[in-house]
Amino acid sequence: QVQLVESGGGLVQAGGSLRLSCAASGLTFSSYVMGWFRQAPGKEREFVTTISWSGGTTYYADSVKGRFTISRDNAKNTVYLQMNSLKPEDTAVYYCAAAASWYGNSYKRDYEYRYWGQGTQVTVSS
Repeated sequence: QVQLVESGGGLVQAGGSLRLSCAASGLTFSSYVMGWFRQAPGKEREFVTTISWSGGTTYYADSVKGRFTISRDNAKNTVYLQMNSLKPEDTAVYYCAAAASWYGNSYKRDYEYRYWGQGTQVTVSS
């Protein structure tokens, strides 16, 4: 049984930082590309960032580029999201997800990801 468990969310002031973690089990972690998505109240789920199997390739949404960093530790079956310079508009539930691979811009599409975590709330106050 595949499980993705996010942690590290919370309440932070604008300009602050948070580090999210996503621990995976039940799958060969290094065989999956990993992504982070988020969903704000009343909005559709949106792509945040993704990382390749080895961690050598990453992609970011324009809205987080330069502020967020994705990384992974295949020995620990964990993917991380370091979020700096947080803004109130970053407030959302953040989900990690696993996909077998990308093609073209498929990494932006949530339906391309097979496994999902339950999400962790990030709230940024102004």
